[in-house]
Amino acid sequence: MQQHGSFASTINCMDGRVQLPVIQWMMREYGVNYIDSVTEPGPIKILDENEDAATVASIKRRLDISAGLHGSCAISIVAHYDCGGNPVDKDAQMVQLASSIERVRGWGYGLPIVGLWVDEEWVVHVVEGE
Repeated sequence: MQQHGSFASTINCMDGRVQLPVIQWMMREYGVNYIDSVTEPGPIKILDENEDAATVASIKRRLDISAGLHGSCAISIVAHYDCGGNPVDKDAQMVQLASSIERVRGWGYGLPIVGLWVDEEWVVHVVEGE
């Protein structure tokens, strides 16, 4: 596969309010041309609970493509304010985010994984990771 630029990956909520801030942050932070977005409603809840095997496998399959075929240099996992797919407070989301990072780290990509929080102003903050 011929590539026309560099990539990083994000596991992000489908909520459109968080997409652009995360993409812009990732491009700036990692100096890449493109961000592969793996989106689900409340992905940190899905990864933390690990009960929906089909959705977890789908997230992993999409990340496999991003890391393997696109050569992503890093992965972010995103939690955010006012999440409809995971309507719990920030403290609960931080626990889920830490668990999600460990789960994805266990998939063996060998890439930096960073946990991000997008606040009520749609500003991206690093909360955990490399």
